[in-house]
Formats: sequence, structure tokens, C-alpha cells
Amino acid sequence: MREKIKQIARRVGELRCLLDISPGDMCSRLGIDEQTYQSYEAGEKDMPASILLAIADELGVDSSVLLTGKEAKMHLFSVTRKGKGVQIDRRKQYDYEALATEFLHKKADPFIVTVRPDAGEEQINPAAHAGQEFNYVLKGNVRLMIHDNEIHLSEGDSIYFDSSCPHSMQAMNGREAVFLAIVM
Repeated sequence: MREKIKQIARRVGELRCLLDISPGDMCSRLGIDEQTYQSYEAGEKDMPASILLAIADELGVDSSVLLTGKEAKMHLFSVTRKGKGVQIDRRKQYDYEALATEFLHKKADPFIVTVRPDAGEEQINPAAHAGQEFNYVLKGNVRLMIHDNEIHLSEGDSIYFDSSCPHSMQAMNGREAVFLAIVM
């Protein structure tokens, strides 16, 4: 997984340089400090999915270019077989599987997100990103913290929210949780 992180970081750096965007300008656009950004671009630190999507937007490319190094080609439909999405290990507590990396000009980014129970009750650093998000719980129970609200979701429950508000998910009851996340 470390090599994949370095490949993504290399693509980000190369595209940023090609577009003549300084690291400082990119930090301003993303709303993060330069030290954190430099650690992402150096491949020393794994970037959250929200940052990856924001970087793709700032660079004017589809997220699949950063994730796979290839331009998406499908424009009518794109099939992703079970377990065959692009694996993204973005945060210690979460595993992401990107489901539509082959579709060109997506209006939304769908992911299967697995939340590990090993985070326990510790507070997970919330993420925020432009747009909206829809989550549908497929397995387990999830505690969603959004702004000052704590919401418990079980299998079959869903939530739609403004993803510019800081938010995080935790698996509950010491068991793994899995949900479909659609980021728009």
C-alpha cells in the first residue's frame, strides 16, 4: 500500500508542476497548511479521500487520474465487479474502495467504505470537503459525528448531508461496519 500512496503523491506533484501551481497556492486552495500538504505530496503521509477529491478538482482532472494514473474512458456505463474497485487506504480507521474509476466526467464519486472497529471510542479526526454526501449502511452499526450532532445508523439506514461540515464515522459495538458513500 505504501507504494500506491507514493504513486498517487507523484501524480499529484507532477500535475501541479505541469499546471504551474505552487505548493503554497495549492495549500491556500485546499485550506491546509503547507507542511501537511508537502507530506502528502512527498508520499510520507496518506491523504484523506476528501483531500484527494479536492486536489483532483483543483487540478481539473478526474480522481481516477490520481488513483490509477489512467484517464477514465467509459461514458455510457462502467461496471465494477465485487471486490474489484480501486482500493484506497486513506485513513487508519477507514478502507475505501472506489467504484467508478473508469467512468468519464462523473457527477459523483461512489465508494464502499469499511470502518474498522479497532478505533474503539477514540475520537476520529473529522474531515470536511465541498459538496454533499450520501451514506447507506450495508453492514454493522455506525456512529456519525457531523458538526455538533451524533447520529447512530444501522444496516439499511441512510443519511444525506452537507459534507462541508466536519464529519467522521465510527464502527460501533466492537464490530466492523461497511457503508456505501456517494460524494457529490
